[in-house]
Amino acid sequence: MSKFWSKRTHELDPYTPGEQPQNQQYIKLNTNENPYPPSPKAIDAMRAAADEDMRLYPDPMAKSLKQAVADFYDLDVSEVFVGNSSDEVLAHTFVALLKKDKPLFFPDISYGFYPAYCGLFNIETTRIPLADDFTINPQDYAADNGGIIFPNPNAPSGIALSLADIEKILMANQDVVVVIDEAYIDFGGETAVPLINKYPNLLITQTFSKSRSLAGLRVGFAMGQADLINGLERVKNSFNSYPLDRAAIAGATASIKDKVYFDETCQKIINTRDKVSKALEQMDFSVLPSQANFVFAKPNKADAEKLYLDLKAAGVLVRYFNSPRIAGYLRITIGTDADMDVFLEKLAMLT
Repeated sequence: MSKFWSKRTHELDPYTPGEQPQNQQYIKLNTNENPYPPSPKAIDAMRAAADEDMRLYPDPMAKSLKQAVADFYDLDVSEVFVGNSSDEVLAHTFVALLKKDKPLFFPDISYGFYPAYCGLFNIETTRIPLADDFTINPQDYAADNGGIIFPNPNAPSGIALSLADIEKILMANQDVVVVIDEAYIDFGGETAVPLINKYPNLLITQTFSKSRSLAGLRVGFAMGQADLINGLERVKNSFNSYPLDRAAIAGATASIKDKVYFDETCQKIINTRDKVSKALEQMDFSVLPSQANFVFAKPNKADAEKLYLDLKAAGVLVRYFNSPRIAGYLRITIGTDADMDVFLEKLAMLT
């Protein structure tokens, strides 16, 4: 603690990212990174962008990237917002659309940045408990509130909500914004983008970090009707008019245009995830039904924290959350088939 910090800084409870150890080489299955490289077309575009024009500011509106996203999802470009990672897009969303006089609703087990942002921006919250099977019950979100946010699929459970249930939440909350964080939607979930034209209170956020293998580039985006997007633009231009650099705009634009590569790598991860889930069940793990690029699994005959530490000592990193209700689980990112074979081999030796 420092005497120079503001009162708010003293009060913050920051988000804790997954380990990025530098002391040795690990099979990293702890931060939901994509095991496959970015699209070669994205790499080529970034290299081409690294020219003498780097002396100039980038396009503050990132028009080429917005148009590429709009084309991919059959939207108007006015319905797309882009930013420096989906975390920044979410931060602007909390300020622009979710800071109200009534509490913000989100699941009690969810993305750890939500409560961190609420603390930073002084937003009152109500955490809605997930059901015993870790699913979201739409009826729980019908009470009076100032906004709603949840990941779909949820994290760290990996469980997805159907579009029918999402519509129930939207219809019950037509006077507030409902934000659906679709960071993992491309691994088997069904995007809510088709609902945008029907519901002016729907905002969807996505990222290039997961399904498009660009976590190191830090590019995210939001989609919604123009009124919501204009609110995000007002906040963004009051914070940083140039959030995306030239290389990021070029690389992300080329990436979203390469649908063949995108589909191929997503399907590889889905296939490996399903194979690993079955293997874990055969090793007496309870595995939640995942539509993300990770699985959430409970060892029925071992202590989860000890298993996490033993795997780390054996050179394999997974994620352990020492939190109520989920302390018995491990979140395991899906790597390549070779990565997961090593993981399962080490796991078999430890259980």
